[in-house]
Amino acid sequence: MDMQPTARQQKLVKKARELALDCFAPRAADYDRDARFPFEDYADMRDAGFLALCIPEEYGGLGADLETYCLVSEQLAQGNASTALTYNMHCLTMLMMGEMADVHEMSDEKRARHGELRAVNFREVVEQGVYYGQPHSEPVEEGETDKVFTVGGRRFGTLADKVEGGYRLNGRKFFVSLAGAADYFATPAILNVDGAFVERTLYLKVPREADGVTFSGDWDPIGMRATVSRNMELKDVFVPDEGEILPPGVFGGLYLNAAHGPLLFSATFLGIMQQAYAYTLDYLTGGAAGAPAKGPVGPVMGNSIADMLFKVEATRALYLRSVSEAKMTPTHEIRQRARAAHVMVQRSVVEVTQEAIRVCGGRALLRQFPLERLLRDAQASSVMRPWTREIATEAAWESALQQARQENGAED
Repeated sequence: MDMQPTARQQKLVKKARELALDCFAPRAADYDRDARFPFEDYADMRDAGFLALCIPEEYGGLGADLETYCLVSEQLAQGNASTALTYNMHCLTMLMMGEMADVHEMSDEKRARHGELRAVNFREVVEQGVYYGQPHSEPVEEGETDKVFTVGGRRFGTLADKVEGGYRLNGRKFFVSLAGAADYFATPAILNVDGAFVERTLYLKVPREADGVTFSGDWDPIGMRATVSRNMELKDVFVPDEGEILPPGVFGGLYLNAAHGPLLFSATFLGIMQQAYAYTLDYLTGGAAGAPAKGPVGPVMGNSIADMLFKVEATRALYLRSVSEAKMTPTHEIRQRARAAHVMVQRSVVEVTQEAIRVCGGRALLRQFPLERLLRDAQASSVMRPWTREIATEAAWESALQQARQENGAED
C-alpha cells in the first residue's frame, strides 16, 4: 500500500503550507480576538487559485479530489483554523457538484441538466472568485414537528414551495459560517409536497443579497471565532430553477449514503493538532517568538512529548487511510473506518492541545502565544454536525452490532 502523496498533491500541499505560514498565521490572532471574518485570507486563496481547488480541470479549476482537498486543508489549518473550517464548506459544495455527483445515480436527463448548471457555477468561481457557505443546521420550535424531518440527528425543516420559474424558500438556520461574507449559500430544503424524503430534497444556490435573506445575532464563542457563524433567516426567498446546485433528490441521497463527506472538516482539526505539537517543540527549544529555550527536558515532560507525537501520527495514519477510500464503494468496513477516523480526530485534537499547554507551562496560556487559541478551536470538533462525537459513536456501535447480527443470523 503506497500512502505517499502524488507529485501533484505534493505541489498543492507545499503551496497551501506557504499560504498558511506566510499569510494566514500572522493575522490569525487578530481575527480571533475580534471575531472577524478572514477576508484577507480568502483574497490570498483567490489569488492562488485555491477557490477553484476542487473544480475539475475541464472547467478551469485545479482538479483536486476529496483526498487532495484533505491534504491541503490540514496545511491551511496550521495558519488559521477558522479559515480552513469555512473553506471546507466552499470546497465541499464544489465536490458535491463535481466528483460526488458524477458517481451518484441519476437519470440521463438530470445529469445533462446538472452538467449545464454546474458549468455556470464553476465558471463563476474560477473567473470571479466567488465562494459558498453551507447553512445546514436548523433550529426547531415547538409545534413544528409536523413539518420537519430528522436527518443525522438534526431536524431539517427549510421548506421550498414550487412557484413559476423557481422556488420560494422559508426557513431558519443557525451556526451559519461565513454569515454575511459568502457570495452564495448552498442551502438544503424540502419540497413542500407529499412524498418520500430523498426525492423531495433540494440543494439550492441562495445569494447573500437575495431579498428575504437576513443575518442576525451576536457571535462571541470561545473558539472558531473567525468563522462568524451567525443566524440566517429565509423569508419568501425566490430561487430560480437555474439555482439548483444539485438535481432534486440528489442531496438527500448524498447526505444519507456518502461515507466521507462528514469527514472533510476533520482535516482542519488534524492540522490543529499538528500545529500544537510542532509549536511545543519550538517553544521548548527557542524557536517560538517571546519564549526563550527551556533547560534540559526530563523523562516526565519527555514522555508527554512522545505521547503527543504518537497520537498525532496514529490519528493521521487512520484518517489518511480512510479518505484514501473515498472513491471506493462504501462497504460496512469503509463506513466504520470513516467513523473511527473522525472520532479519533475529535478526541486527539483536544488531548494534544491540552498536553501542549501543560508541557509548555503556565505562560503558554497567554494570548501572545497560539496554544490557548488552538485549544479553544479544538473544542469545536466534537460538537459539529452532522457527525458530532455522540452521533458518530452511536452510529459505529449500532452498525457493528447490526453487521454481527446479520452474519450470525440473529434476530434484531
